[in-house]
Amino acid sequence: MTNDSFRRDLNRAFEAMSGPPSPALSARVRSALSEPAPARPGPFWIAGLAAALIAAIVIGVFVVSNFNRHLTSNVPGALPSASPVQTPPDSNLPAFVCGSSAPIGSQNAPLSAYIDAVRTGTHTGYDRVTIEFQNGLPSSVDLRLQGNSTFTNSPRGDNVTLAGSAGLLVVIKGADEHTAYIGATDFKTNYPVLLEARQMEDFEGTVQWGLGLSKSACYRMFTLASPQRLVIDVQAG
Repeated sequence: MTNDSFRRDLNRAFEAMSGPPSPALSARVRSALSEPAPARPGPFWIAGLAAALIAAIVIGVFVVSNFNRHLTSNVPGALPSASPVQTPPDSNLPAFVCGSSAPIGSQNAPLSAYIDAVRTGTHTGYDRVTIEFQNGLPSSVDLRLQGNSTFTNSPRGDNVTLAGSAGLLVVIKGADEHTAYIGATDFKTNYPVLLEARQMEDFEGTVQWGLGLSKSACYRMFTLASPQRLVIDVQAG
């Protein structure tokens, strides 16, 4: 027996024992090698837990905020965040005076009371002038009625005639209107009684305002705190 014959006989014997390779098995092997490996699932449970915690924190803050707001609005004596300037009701104000009146002032007045605001307004039954002070009330305030609306512009000395046929001069001692006040110095109001309010003097610690009135009228003068201010009402009717 030659060597070639021996190898052919050996191959036939080996194939008889193992059998030829299966075509289906080869196809499955090639398919498995060609498909990409499946992606490994990420830690989705960690992301879900984080989202749940954030939602819980947001809901908790919202609930606590509403609860605190409810408590604040129902506690007796609780103050709002921004409180407007309050004026007492008319029943608590002084009576109107139709003639001369005594001056008013502060015993603890600063060396110079700085005016930082002047306002006018009209209300049912009276017109109002409010003069606000930055550092305390002045030492003296005096009102002087006059039968015309002509005032002396001090210290220049010239005369100024305001709207109206009567006047009321406001004389404030121990005051300063040029340091802290940057508002208007002439208000043409055209209210029922108060027609015009104009600064007549701001010199050497004295401030004067002339009020031009549509007629001779009764008035009242008083002070209020928080902030410190002088209020002058001129009666209408």
